[in-house]
Amino acid sequence: MLPVISIETPRLLLREPRASDLDAVAASLADPEVMAHLGGVQSRPQAWRTYAGQIGGWVLRGYGMFSVFEKASGQWIGRIGPNHPEGWPGQEIGWAVTRAAQGRGLAFEATVACMDFAFEELGWPEVIHCIEDANERSVALARRLGSEGLREAALPPPLSHVTVRVWGQGREAWRARRSALVDWSPRHSTGV
Repeated sequence: MLPVISIETPRLLLREPRASDLDAVAASLADPEVMAHLGGVQSRPQAWRTYAGQIGGWVLRGYGMFSVFEKASGQWIGRIGPNHPEGWPGQEIGWAVTRAAQGRGLAFEATVACMDFAFEELGWPEVIHCIEDANERSVALARRLGSEGLREAALPPPLSHVTVRVWGQGREAWRARRSALVDWSPRHSTGV
């Protein structure tokens, strides 16, 4: 059974992934625009395996990417959160949002909440973001968060052909700039 963790921001609800999210996840993973810099589109069986792997991260590590919902509409808008698969270049806060959610500041809002969660709840000393240089929107989001380009890295198999720039920042740097980014604090709740 997955830990029950939810985070609320002014416009969003982030919670652990559930089987009921699969249709929305599969549609997102099949969208060429969403997946342009995330390994390419995936068929529904591939999406199922990807999503099962993300849920497995929750089981193995006690955290993972959250399913993100817009509170006003109740719509699933993406997956954002802590991610650290075996062989990954570090402890990452990653993001992928639907086309409809792009350009509205929703990924930023959810990522701020996840950065807080990683540093304050998980105790991570550093957070990274693995981004292809051509992914201009994600580079802009990393910069808006205050992350800096640290190094290049190859991803582990089956993505070993992909080279990314590792963006990131440490806990103290995040704490120093956090209050200048937003004037709200996320609300966390946990259960069993």
